[in-house]
Amino acid sequence: MTLPDIKLPTTSLFVLWQLQKNGYQAYLVGGSVRDLIAKGMGLNQQETELKDFDFDLATNAVPEQILQIFPESFYENDFGTVSLTPENLLKIMRDGGWLVDDWQELQPTTAVRADRLDVQHSTKLHESLALPHFEAKMPPNLNFEITTYRVGEIYDETSRSPQKMSWGKDINEDLSRRDFTINALALTITEEKLATFFAAKNLKKTITLTPNDYQLLDNYHGLEDLKAGLIRAIGEPRKRFCEDPLRLLRAVRFSVQLNFAIEDNTYQAIKEESGLLKTISSERIRDEFLKMLASDYPREAVMMLAETGLLAQFLPELLTMQDVAQSGHHLTDVWIHSLDSLAACPNPDPVVRLATLLHDVGKPETQRMAAGQYTFYNHQVVGAHQAKRIAQRLKLPKADVQRIFILVRYHMFYYQPENTDASIRRFMRQVGLENLNDILDVREADRLGSNARKTSWRLEEMKQRMIEQLHQPLQTRDLAIDGNDLMREFNLQPGPILGEILHYLLELVIDDSNLNTAEILMTKAKEFLARKNI
Repeated sequence: MTLPDIKLPTTSLFVLWQLQKNGYQAYLVGGSVRDLIAKGMGLNQQETELKDFDFDLATNAVPEQILQIFPESFYENDFGTVSLTPENLLKIMRDGGWLVDDWQELQPTTAVRADRLDVQHSTKLHESLALPHFEAKMPPNLNFEITTYRVGEIYDETSRSPQKMSWGKDINEDLSRRDFTINALALTITEEKLATFFAAKNLKKTITLTPNDYQLLDNYHGLEDLKAGLIRAIGEPRKRFCEDPLRLLRAVRFSVQLNFAIEDNTYQAIKEESGLLKTISSERIRDEFLKMLASDYPREAVMMLAETGLLAQFLPELLTMQDVAQSGHHLTDVWIHSLDSLAACPNPDPVVRLATLLHDVGKPETQRMAAGQYTFYNHQVVGAHQAKRIAQRLKLPKADVQRIFILVRYHMFYYQPENTDASIRRFMRQVGLENLNDILDVREADRLGSNARKTSWRLEEMKQRMIEQLHQPLQTRDLAIDGNDLMREFNLQPGPILGEILHYLLELVIDDSNLNTAEILMTKAKEFLARKNI
C-alpha cells in the first residue's frame, strides 16, 4: 500500500531525535501515527488539527534513562510512562537555539454563538464567567508520553494497576500487546536524517515528510483496516480484553470518534466479555464515556454500549427508560427520546451532553396513568437526584456534578409573557449565569428529540428578557454594599452571619431591584440583625 506524505510538528521529531542521539531505539506509536497516516491518505474521519494531538513514543530506554535525557519530565505511574510537558520541551528547544519565540504565541478568542446569551459582554455588572479560550498559532500544546517497550503486565484480581511490569527489548514485542490493529503502527526516522534536520536553527513549526523520509512498521495489517474503516483486535480479541477490560470501551470510543465499524469477531467478544468492565475504576470508565459523548456520534455510542451489555455495567439507569411509553407530543418511548435528544444537543461539552442524556432519567420511576394519558409528575426533581448520584459514581468533579443536577432539575422551565421581571431574575439565579446557555442547549435538544421545532416564540422572548435582566443585580457582588460595609456599620466580625445578611439582601433585590441602594440595604440589614437578636 502506498504511504502518504505526512506533516509532523517539529517538537515530536525533536523528542525522537534526543532518544536516538543517546543510543536508544525510538518510535512514534499509537493514535497519533494512526491519525497522521489517515490524514495523509485523505480518509473520511473526524478532522483533527495537529495542535490537538497527543504524541506517544515507545523506546527501549527505561524510565530512569528517559529522565536523564529530559530532566524536567516526570514519571508518576505504574506503566513505565514518562511525561514531557510542552513547556519543558519548548524550554529545551529554546535553550538549544532550535526554537523561535513566536512558537508560544496564543491568540485568545471570545466568539459567542449567535443564538445564545452573551453573558460576557451583555452587561457592565457581570464579569466574564467563562474561561478564556486560546487557539495556538502552532502546536505548542502537544503532550508527549514516552513509554518503555513492554511485553506484558501482571494484575491481581481486584486491581487494574500492574503488580509486575516486564520491559521489552524490541518494538515488535511491544506492538504485539497493543489493543487494535490501527493502533499498532509505529513510525521512525533515522538518526542521520534527524541530525541533518536539526543542524539548522530557528526551525519551522512543522515538517512534511515523504514516504522516503520515514519507516512505518505495520505488523498486523493496520493500514488495511484503517483504509477499510475497521476496529479489529490484535490476535485473539478475548485475550486482548482480558489484559485490560478498558479496551471494551475503547473499541466503542474509537468506532464513534473515527466513524469506523467494529470487526465481527471483536464485536462478539465485547458482548461476551462485557462483565469484565466491573473491574475497571470509575475514573477510567468516565474518561472513555465522556470522549464518546463529545464525538460526532454520541447517540450511536450509547446504542452500541447498550447492545454489547457494557451500559448495564456502569449506567444501568438508562436501560430502565426502554419501553417506558409517553403520551402527548412524544412519538417514542423515553429511551429513544433521550437518544434523539442527545444526538440533537448543539453543545459539544460532554457534561452538557450527559445532562441531556439524563434529563428524563426520572420518568420510569414517576410514570403514572391519568385520564388515559401517561404522566410523569415531578420527574425533573427525581431525575436530578438520580443524575447527581450517577455523576458522583462516575467521579466527576464536584462542579460538574452540581451542573448536571441543575440542568436536569430545571430543564422543564416554563415561560409565559405575563411572568414578572423578578421571576425571570429568580430563574436566572436558580440556574446560575454560568449555566444559562447550557440549559438553553438542553431545552433545544429536548425539543428536537420530541420532533418539535428548535425553538418557539415563547423561548425566544424569554431569552430576550433574560438579556435585559443581565443588567440587574443577580449576585451578592452586584449589591450596593458588601461584607466590609456591613462590618464597619454594625461592628461585626468576619463569619457566616455576613453571608446570611448578603443573601437575604440579594433575595430582596431580586424581587425589587429598586431596593439596591446603600441606604435602603443598610436599613434592611439592621432589621435582619434585630430579628436575629444580634
